[in-house]
This record gives sequence, structure tokens and C-alpha cells, in this order.
Amino acid sequence: MNYIDSQLVFSQLDAKDSTDVISQLADALYKHGNVNADYKQAVLDREKVYPTGLPSGEICVAVPHTDVKYVKKSAIVFASLKKAVDFANMADKSQTVSVRFVAMLAMKEPHSQVTLLQNLMQLFQNQEYLEKLIKIDDSEKLYGELKDYFK
Repeated sequence: MNYIDSQLVFSQLDAKDSTDVISQLADALYKHGNVNADYKQAVLDREKVYPTGLPSGEICVAVPHTDVKYVKKSAIVFASLKKAVDFANMADKSQTVSVRFVAMLAMKEPHSQVTLLQNLMQLFQNQEYLEKLIKIDDSEKLYGELKDYFK
């Protein structure tokens, strides 16, 4: 999986809410040239209708994303969160899940998401490994772990 870039991995991201998380990560993708200027708003709009909070166990995750038309070059932004942030539950948007790890997808090809999502789901189900990831306090080290995991 070559969608991981050291400049798009953030350890202990400080965010006040899900909108802040999405905004910070979308801004990073935009600055890195992966997405167009409308990407951030498109993700925020999609999140209201199709939330991405995933109750994956003790450590919950979120996978914000939007349509491929906003993407110039495929990438995933990973972030462990300094403190848990509530995202609406993808299964029931009237509920929230307390998220500590985020993988924001920017995929150029729609079919590429299937294999990628399978790999991410394996990661999200591995609570022991997620626990390790959210404790890493250095973005370079977090990048190294994720790069090794997805090789």
C-alpha cells in the first residue's frame, strides 16, 4: 500500500471536535497537493449524512472520506488523537463514538477503496495494535509503524 506519506501521519493530534479533526487532516491533504480546494467541505458535508465513526472496540476509529472527484492523488492521512473526539456512529447517526484514531481517505480510483478498506478493517479490529499506535507520541515513529504494517 503506497498511500502512506510521512508528511500525512500525525501523532497525538490536538482537536476539539470531529469537524476540527476533519479540517486539520483535509488541510494537510490540500497542502500536500492530494486534493482540490473543495475536498474539505465535501468531507464535512458527507460526514453529516453518512457518518464515519466506527465502534471497533475499546479504541474507536473514524474513516472520513468523500467522492473521488475531489482527489488529485490518492493518499491516506492517519492521526492518533491526543484526546478522544466524538464522531457520529456510522451504524446509527443518533449515537456517537469516542474516537482515538482516524484514517482519512483520499482515493482517486473508486475500486481501489475495497482492498484498502479490507486492510484498514483488519487494523481496526486489532485493538492491541491500535493501543500501541495511540500511545506513540512521535509522528515519524507512527509513520514507521504504519508503513511496516501495510507493507
